[in-house]
Amino acid sequence: MTVLVTGAATGIGAAIATAFARAGHSVAVTDLDGDGAERLAQMIEGAASFAMDVRSRSSIESTCRAAVAALGPLEVWVSSAGVSSMARFVDLTDEEIDLNLDVNTRGTLICGQVAARQFIEQGRGGCIINVASMAGKRGGVPLLAHYVASKFAVVGLTQAMACELAPYDIRVNSVCPGYVRTGMQDREIVWEAELKGISTDDVVDFYVADTPLRRLQTPEDVASMALFLASDSAASITGESVAINGGSFMD
Repeated sequence: MTVLVTGAATGIGAAIATAFARAGHSVAVTDLDGDGAERLAQMIEGAASFAMDVRSRSSIESTCRAAVAALGPLEVWVSSAGVSSMARFVDLTDEEIDLNLDVNTRGTLICGQVAARQFIEQGRGGCIINVASMAGKRGGVPLLAHYVASKFAVVGLTQAMACELAPYDIRVNSVCPGYVRTGMQDREIVWEAELKGISTDDVVDFYVADTPLRRLQTPEDVASMALFLASDSAASITGESVAINGGSFMD
């Protein structure tokens, strides 16, 4: 199985790429940070790295072609590339809004198009997994209105893609992580503490208290679900957005 993962140099994307490689699959590790993607690819067996900007259709298309040429027919595409920033709603700048929507929403949509076209051309079906967020289901998230909007869009997009692509035997699902300890979350903890005038420890304590299982999630928690959704065990699952949040939000 050939798997392409976007935003795979660090965090959740890196954990997903590593999990698929350890399960014996060939993995295209892609990221805007080409050097970071290469470093990860060198650490895992059966991987190749590619610099790719999910804001650029031509970059996505050329990377998809290169990955298929290097590793073989594509079977799974994981759109994990994402960004965040924090500000009060009334203080959000156009630059912050545009970046979040361009990467998190438009990037996921264009990646999905490129992946679907590749699957259709191959004529063998496929699986697309979008990394959304608990913030794609839970609007009451402070200081992240633009991020919430971008991730709610991913949840809706996942359903629309699943409906249209089912006749081609292409399944589309998303995962919705909660408080996952990554570099992105570490930055958010600092931002939230500064904006609220509290300590970073207080922010982390709130995250844990807001989670019934009383622990932050790990990137590996999310990777395990991605592996499942790509497996034959999930052959009848499409259009779902699966929560991986320790019970922080239940629907």
